[in-house]
Amino acid sequence: MNSAAAQLERLHQLILQERDCAKRLDMDGMQQLLEEKQALVAFLSQATDLDDDLKDLAAEIQKENRRNAYLIWSALGWVREHMEFFNRQVSQPSYSAAGASVNASGGGRLLSGKV
Repeated sequence: MNSAAAQLERLHQLILQERDCAKRLDMDGMQQLLEEKQALVAFLSQATDLDDDLKDLAAEIQKENRRNAYLIWSALGWVREHMEFFNRQVSQPSYSAAGASVNASGGGRLLSGKV
């Protein structure tokens, strides 16, 4: 197995491990994988002479990486929705000098750590 093939195989393994870390919300594990993944991508960006077998593996890696990106993007949206929900639940009503209700913004107690 040539160097590019070994690097592609390792990148494929890292992407699968990254998905597992994302599912378990293991942010430290994801960070460690990200550093190695970035180094491999930098190395592979210089590879230009891939045979057909390696092109198939590269296509599989691209597909798996997109799956991870969608998973992480979806999870981020879920976290944002929940933060907004809890923010609405813990925000106390505010009133203007005229007695009208005023919508508070800026994170509330949940983001400030006062909950």
